[in-house]
Amino acid sequence: MSAPPPAAAPDTVLRLSGITKRFGSLVANDGISLTLARGEVLALLGENGAGKSTLMSILFGHYVADAGSIEAFGRPLPPGQPRAALAAGIGMVHQHFTLADNLSVLDNVLLGSEPLWQPFSRRSAARARLLEVAQRFGLPVVPDARVGDLSVGERQRVEILKALYRGARILILDEPTAVLTPQESEALFATLGQMVVEGLAIIFISHKLGEVLRVSQRVAVLRQGRLVAQAPAHGTTQAQLAHWMVGHAVERAERRPARQVGAAVCTVDDVHTGGGRDALHGVHLTLRAGEITAIAGVSGNGQGALADVLCGVRMPVQGQVMLRGQPLPAHPQRLVAQGVARIPEDRHAVGVVGDLPVWENAVSERLGSRWFSHPWFTAGWIKRGRARQHARRVAETFDVRGGGPDVPARSLSGGNMQKLILGRALMPPDPASPDTPRLIVAHQPTWGLDVGAVTFVQQQLVDARDAGAAVLLISDDLDEVLQLGDRVAVMHGGHLTEALPTQAWTREAIGLAMAGGSSGSAVAAVAAGAGKGLGAAGTGPARDMS
Repeated sequence: MSAPPPAAAPDTVLRLSGITKRFGSLVANDGISLTLARGEVLALLGENGAGKSTLMSILFGHYVADAGSIEAFGRPLPPGQPRAALAAGIGMVHQHFTLADNLSVLDNVLLGSEPLWQPFSRRSAARARLLEVAQRFGLPVVPDARVGDLSVGERQRVEILKALYRGARILILDEPTAVLTPQESEALFATLGQMVVEGLAIIFISHKLGEVLRVSQRVAVLRQGRLVAQAPAHGTTQAQLAHWMVGHAVERAERRPARQVGAAVCTVDDVHTGGGRDALHGVHLTLRAGEITAIAGVSGNGQGALADVLCGVRMPVQGQVMLRGQPLPAHPQRLVAQGVARIPEDRHAVGVVGDLPVWENAVSERLGSRWFSHPWFTAGWIKRGRARQHARRVAETFDVRGGGPDVPARSLSGGNMQKLILGRALMPPDPASPDTPRLIVAHQPTWGLDVGAVTFVQQQLVDARDAGAAVLLISDDLDEVLQLGDRVAVMHGGHLTEALPTQAWTREAIGLAMAGGSSGSAVAAVAAGAGKGLGAAGTGPARDMS
């Protein structure tokens, strides 16, 4: 979708005036004033912790501002009343969908839209209205389909339809393409174009700067709780947006080929796992020293199971995994001792223990090391001086900010939490030791991070590869996969394609494989036939690396 020019005299449908919100001494929003016009797409950008979520929570009535006011369609919006926001025509599609998998599309749309005292559901009328809205906005759905059987793109349609069915005239989209295939993203952009034609106003929140410039007419940037820039999207560059977001120029992770690919560090041979949708079916993969092997795919297609198997958390029911010629033990602590480093998908639930201080999290995976524990006492006797010193080295080397080694890990921003996890995984306990990880399993390492943190994390993975590590990168971000991967494979439904050199793929071929349309040699044929390079969407300088 190409962003249409704004109307000559746009009608203002939303006005935020002087919004300020404090949490103790932290000023999350500082006098923010914004307007949104009918038929306009406004992109809202900012680093993690810049105040975007707080501002949207105030707009939705989840928080009450300490100062300022909001008007929707010329009328004051009562503070702290989510029902009032919905009644005013404000809808939001969250990055993580809020759907009941066991219910039908129609049931999900109807949930919460009918009064409790109504003796029966008017399903026939609701079905007709749902189909009318779906046709109007180009969002085809099957009302009786079970949501659990839908693809990610289809589920997103249902989320959007839920808002439109309830009369949303202002729609907030939070990271709407984070889990979509390229083809599904294109379909979403076409839908946004139809919404603009119909007069909807859209707030588009994304870290993907290329998409932001493509779909929006205007851009607003928050930094440290303040509105620091507003500009027309036309004529603005990704570099300018990144500079506004972080306050300085941002260099992308350097794309350079692997220096010298070594022997196989880890081999996965015909591995199957049990357990529902996120299972593996006959997966083959070889991970070599000095190389980044990137896996693309929509979340929930077996990537989590593969990461768990390689980190010793899950045992395959069939097949074999070899680590440097020996069977890989299903014992996470032993794997850490053998040089396997992990960056888990969920930094909050799995990556850190939120209530423990930063210094304890920094050494949590290496407590068995004699560098941190006394050799004669193993039950909780930790060399705290060394542990705290290590935490300070991690914070200094990986730029972990947030108050020092004694603050709870949950108080860190997403970017700083990820840097802590990265430092724990990559930095050896003994500062004099040359030991570096032999295998790094990085699962969604930059998910939800701002442009500055993304660049930092990606560069650390490239540096680790150049130091001789075998790196497995699992990412939903196709730009990241193509930017960092020396070889790329695609996972769908628990099946993994052959890992081909990155130059052999096109975005179209990857998107086809992500949707389950092809696999193995067929994908290679599609990629080769599309022209042995990546063209405009490949590794050229126009790539959005947010």
